[in-house]
Amino acid sequence: MALFLEQSHTFGEYLLVPGYSSADCVPSRVSLKTPLVKYNKGGESEIKINIPLVSAIMQSVSDDKMATALAREGGMSFIYCSQPVESQANMVAKVKSYKAGFVVSNSNISPDKTLADILALKEKTGHSTVAVTSDGTLSGKLAGIVTGRDYRVSRMALDTKVSEFMTKFENLIYAGENTTLREANDIIWKNKLNCLPLIDGEQRLKYFVFRKDYDSDKENENQLIDDSKRFMVGAGINTRDYEERVPALVEAGADVLCIDSSDGFTEWQKRAILYIREKYGEKVKIGAGNVVDKDGFLFLAEAGADFIKVGIGGGAICITREQKGIGRGQATAIIEVAAARDEYFEKTGVYIPICSDGGVAQDYHMTLALAMGADFIMLGRYFSRFDESPTNIININGSYMKEYWGEGTNRAQNWQRYDSGGSGGLTFEEGVDAYVPYAGRLKDNVETSLSKVRSTMCNCGALSIPELHQKAKITLVSSTSIVEGGAHDVMLKDRNQDRLF
Repeated sequence: MALFLEQSHTFGEYLLVPGYSSADCVPSRVSLKTPLVKYNKGGESEIKINIPLVSAIMQSVSDDKMATALAREGGMSFIYCSQPVESQANMVAKVKSYKAGFVVSNSNISPDKTLADILALKEKTGHSTVAVTSDGTLSGKLAGIVTGRDYRVSRMALDTKVSEFMTKFENLIYAGENTTLREANDIIWKNKLNCLPLIDGEQRLKYFVFRKDYDSDKENENQLIDDSKRFMVGAGINTRDYEERVPALVEAGADVLCIDSSDGFTEWQKRAILYIREKYGEKVKIGAGNVVDKDGFLFLAEAGADFIKVGIGGGAICITREQKGIGRGQATAIIEVAAARDEYFEKTGVYIPICSDGGVAQDYHMTLALAMGADFIMLGRYFSRFDESPTNIININGSYMKEYWGEGTNRAQNWQRYDSGGSGGLTFEEGVDAYVPYAGRLKDNVETSLSKVRSTMCNCGALSIPELHQKAKITLVSSTSIVEGGAHDVMLKDRNQDRLF
């Protein structure tokens, strides 16, 4: 028996101690760019993310919509693998088909449909621009487009055919599929258009370029794109069907893969990594985990993992510790694994980034995770609250909530993630089915959270994540100190209360 005498601690038990901040240390100068995959000393990581946030490999968090939204902000999503191989590969392909400024239409309709169908499609997709094609699919011949300017609900019958009010193809201004983004924007501005269809030689719609996206691209210079200006996306795999799933995801264009498991210190993970190395060499990047100590890190490092996830049982919907009595406080786990990573780097010259997965309940926990040595952070509950997550918004007693469930629940039906290689299925749950407060748009929330991270890094005298690793000073706090850190010994005002004077 090995007994850890030190207590296991969580993020909420620590605070950062301010360091010297020079006049140059201001939030606008802070870089949050961080390596995603391993690299050799003196070199650079082949994949870097522009903000240290990735979304969790969960049904209730990461689909193609989330992946697109997060990549636009500079982070990366790992599309969930608890679904058929084909549907996961299709989600990856949707993200990769999006070229910055070039939008593949997912709102398509045939000319014989009605205004009622247009309104229903708009309600479903949220898009006001609809491509009218010969057969109602993206592969059909473009017959026209419908925008909000083409109809007035108050003055038209709902059974009016689309062909009667659409802007017909012969009246459209369009361009060829090989038109560059600069050329497309020039056409849009010259002709005062809201959108420009790009078509191929057979009159099939390939992309839309929108006027509004010009400003959006300027606002999102941090977006995470590959050499072809396509958004970057990750995908989860399991240790069961990887021989079928990995080739499909690679073919679909996934930039990086990650094994989704509650315990990464297993022969099954090693076999999956070895399969990828034998089939693809170092071309395909694969993250592994989860682990909570030095031994687990070294096992996955020697197996060939490109990054390693840290954390067992710390997620908001995870009950692994409660059900199995296994895990470790997230702060303690990160501190030990980060030390093991640094020691491994000194010994081998190979830097393997670590990802903190779980345990983040407050925005400041993100900064603590980075200060303790994490290179980036995987978040589930945080991202599940936003418009872009794949779950429903529900009104519960007057409060808007979003559904959120763990991959260890029966609802996720992901027995492969928790089966340790035997023939049995999921016999008990390691996650719960829950709700989280609806929080609005991803962009607004991420900007707020990261502004706190940048500000705190400046308090520590750090302008980059590696510098934060070096300069951070961290202290344990008592339960009384935690109370002292919030509002106390006062009666808070009701913000909705009228002023007395």
